[in-house]
Amino acid sequence: MYNILICDDEPDIVSALKIYLSGDEYQTFTAANGKEVLGLLEKEDIHLVLMDIMMPEMDGISALVKLREKYNVPVILLTAKSEDTDKILGLNVGVDDYITKPFNPVEVLARVRSQVRRYTQLGSKAETRESTYRVGNLELDDRAKTVMRDGEKVNLTPTEYDILKLFMQHPGQVFSPKEIYRIVWSDSPYGAENTVAVHIRHLREKLEYNPAEPRYLKVVWGQGYKIDGRG
Repeated sequence: MYNILICDDEPDIVSALKIYLSGDEYQTFTAANGKEVLGLLEKEDIHLVLMDIMMPEMDGISALVKLREKYNVPVILLTAKSEDTDKILGLNVGVDDYITKPFNPVEVLARVRSQVRRYTQLGSKAETRESTYRVGNLELDDRAKTVMRDGEKVNLTPTEYDILKLFMQHPGQVFSPKEIYRIVWSDSPYGAENTVAVHIRHLREKLEYNPAEPRYLKVVWGQGYKIDGRG
């Protein structure tokens, strides 16, 4: 059973999400603001956070900034269609996905399952076969779910890990933002360019010696991105 933390200051929305996620697969915890989210993360083994942006005391973006200082648990932000600026801010501080209000129950379940699967696979040590990928001084061990640079572990979010794994499985191959989004998010690539670009930037900040002059994650203008360890 997976533990899902639902955070919204509107009780009706919390109740609806609890109904969508009812059953044997998920156990739900609830919070009304970002401070409560951070407190629950200290106490419970949470596998995913569903969190509203506009809330009293501590909003979703501020909570996400604090959360990312300690946790790589996937976060799905709940947004209104008019909150495009907040979506960009969320991407900049490490959100994994968005769900737009009003919710479609099928979409909620699909996005939650996708992110939980990614997170649990990232933490799992049991795989049927050992797969290690190396590019330059980077090493990704898909059995241990670890990424090393120069022998030192690099902490990635589940989404960042999946993007890097895609590249390292296909060194030198160029992937367009829409292809990356379709493969990693398993979703229609609406708005893929900005979302993928932000995640690539985060990966560069964690993996590159000089993110402004990347050695590994290269852009191929007009086409997309690739990994190349020859730089």
